[in-house]
Amino acid sequence: MPHNHQHPPLGPELAGEMGATLAAFNTAVFTGPGEIPRKYRELIAIAVALTTQCESCIRFHTEDAVSLGASTEEIAEVTYIAAAMRSGGAIVHGMKALSVAARTAQSSAAT
Repeated sequence: MPHNHQHPPLGPELAGEMGATLAAFNTAVFTGPGEIPRKYRELIAIAVALTTQCESCIRFHTEDAVSLGASTEEIAEVTYIAAAMRSGGAIVHGMKALSVAARTAQSSAAT
């Protein structure tokens, strides 16, 4: 099966040992043994790539997922899962902002 992360991302001439190590790690993560089937690993990677907004990651993992049989429906669902996770983070951080606002207002009222 194809795998888009088998080469050092910056090429072998730049920090070659580090790049080769990263490529080997990526290969182990995406094609090595484990309980999560390869297609699902790629779908998870798409969701993470959508949240980190890495265009190359989106392309590479989508190519690999489709080659492993992922459907457009699965990719659409992964998109909504990623959107829900991002919005959840915004809400939690909004709650923190509201807490800061309340403490600041109390502080201002006390002086």
